[in-house]
Amino acid sequence: MILRIILIFILTFNLYSCLKKDQVIYEPQKEENAYNLYKEGMEAFEKNDFFFASKKFSEAELNFKNIEFAAKSSIMSAYSLYGINFYDEALENLNRYLKMYPANKNVVYAHFLIANIYFEQINDEAKDIDPLLKAYDKVNFFLDKYPKTDYAIDLKFKKDLIENQLAAKEMYIAKYYISVKKWVPAINRLKLILKKYEDTVFIEEALHRLVEIHYHIGLEEEANKYASILGYNYNSGEWFKQSYKVLNKEYKITKKINTNNKNKEDNKSLIKKIIKMIK
Repeated sequence: MILRIILIFILTFNLYSCLKKDQVIYEPQKEENAYNLYKEGMEAFEKNDFFFASKKFSEAELNFKNIEFAAKSSIMSAYSLYGINFYDEALENLNRYLKMYPANKNVVYAHFLIANIYFEQINDEAKDIDPLLKAYDKVNFFLDKYPKTDYAIDLKFKKDLIENQLAAKEMYIAKYYISVKKWVPAINRLKLILKKYEDTVFIEEALHRLVEIHYHIGLEEEANKYASILGYNYNSGEWFKQSYKVLNKEYKITKKINTNNKNKEDNKSLIKKIIKMIK
C-alpha cells in the first residue's frame, strides 16, 4: 500500500515537471517597451513590411495597459495582415478586436475593413456564388448600421457592383431555362431581377425576356404589360426595339447578350488614406 502511494506521488510529480518544462509562459514587458514595439510596427508599416509590422503591433497590444493604445495596436495588426492579403488572419484579428474593444472609436472602420475583405474575395460568380453573397451581406450590414459615414459612399458603389453580379447570375440561369423551354422557372428568375436588382444593367433585358416568353406561350396581355413598362422607362434602348418586334410579329431570335464586364477596383489606396486617421 505504501509503495503504491509512493508510486502515485512519483508519477504525479514527473507529470507536473514535464508540464512546467513544456509550458510556454508569456511574460509581459514593461509598458514603456510597448510604445517602442508600436513604433517599430509603424516604421515597418510605412516601409510596406506588413508581416513584420503585424507581429510588432500584436506584441504591443499584449504589453499596453492603456486600452486605447491596445485597441489601436490590434486594428493596425489586422490592417497590416490585410495589406499582404492574409484575409483569413485579418478577419480573425478584426473579429477578436470587435469582441475585446466594442466601444473603441475605430469599430466603424473595423466593420468597413471586414466588408472590403469579403468584397475582394469575390471570384467568378458563375462558378462560386458564396463569396459574392457573403460580401453582399457584410456590405449591407455596414450600410444599414452606418449609412451616414464617409465609408458608406465607397460601400454603396461596391453594393451596386455586387448587385450587378447577382443579377448577371440570375440572368444566366433564366437564359438556361429559356433554352430548354422551362418557362415557369425562367419567368421566376426574371421577376426576381425586377424585384431585387432594379437598379442594375440587366433590368431592360429582364423586361424584354418577359415580353418574349409571355408572347411565346400565348399570354399576350402579360407580354404587353411588360412591354409597356419597358417602353415607358427605356423606350430608346435596344431591348425595347426587340420587344417591339416581338409584339409586331416581326420577331427574330436575337443572339445579342447584354454583357456586364466589371473590373475590380483597387480598394487599398482608399483604405490606406483612411488608416491615417487611426495612427
